[in-house]
Amino acid sequence: MSVIFLFIDGVGLGKAGDTNPFTQSTYRGFSAMAGDQQFTEKAAEQTQTNHLFKFVDARLDVEGLPQSGTGQTALFTGQNAPNEIGKHFGPFPHSGIKPFLKEQSLFIKAKQQGRSCSFINAYPDIFFEKARKRNRWSCTTLMTKSADIRLNTARVVKEGKALTAGLTQQAWREHLNIDVPQISPEQAADRLLEQSEYYDLLLHEYYLTDKAGHSQEMEKANQFLETYDHFLWHLIRNKPRDTTIVLSSDHGNVEDLSIKTHTLNAVPLFVYGPGAPNFVDAQRITDVTPGILDTLNK
Repeated sequence: MSVIFLFIDGVGLGKAGDTNPFTQSTYRGFSAMAGDQQFTEKAAEQTQTNHLFKFVDARLDVEGLPQSGTGQTALFTGQNAPNEIGKHFGPFPHSGIKPFLKEQSLFIKAKQQGRSCSFINAYPDIFFEKARKRNRWSCTTLMTKSADIRLNTARVVKEGKALTAGLTQQAWREHLNIDVPQISPEQAADRLLEQSEYYDLLLHEYYLTDKAGHSQEMEKANQFLETYDHFLWHLIRNKPRDTTIVLSSDHGNVEDLSIKTHTLNAVPLFVYGPGAPNFVDAQRITDVTPGILDTLNK
């Protein structure tokens, strides 16, 4: 059984209102995730055989607003990263929790089970130059490197085997002057589905939702959410029967544009496919990695 793990940064389940983009526009993929309900804190949880939708905690019994460094480490390792260092920390991983990503990540544990893994996101040359110069890597890139999995470059994007941060490749064309064609969110989803055939576990990261939340701009939020929504809806409709989609986040943010910071809201856990029963008891973001490993082990 294979798993497509969709990590979407900075998405919580908030109150309906003028500052929540999920209630200002119609998003077919997000609605389907919630069982054809509005994607807010009022949605009822779903625990069907092949479709699970739950609210999971990102606070992890630590005071303060959840942050990306600790939240993503908890999500990708199953370890309570903020509790380990006594605080929420981000956006990069704190030195005190890097060992979790280097030694106990989802990728490492899946490989120990004999499973093949890949991270489909790609990065331009300037990213590698800065990261190596500062020795500063994000949670996803650090755990990928530490598991001896390659990080994708522009060459792999041009080969049609990796995805850019914005999915459509438009930003790479317009802002980085990289010669790649613009593609639709649906084409990006097809590329992910094609690559998922070669791996037991395929991870994708979308961080622009968190960026939109910090901007407090409804137009930007709608733009990034609409792109991802088309991508998500296409994946939901076209995934192979024996593949399980798992989607979750590290903390809330974009669901409340009245504030510039992250939120205390619960985050979504969406599981679609035969692995859904493995997540029924999930309560926290630390329960996501164990559920994926259980699914891969079936």
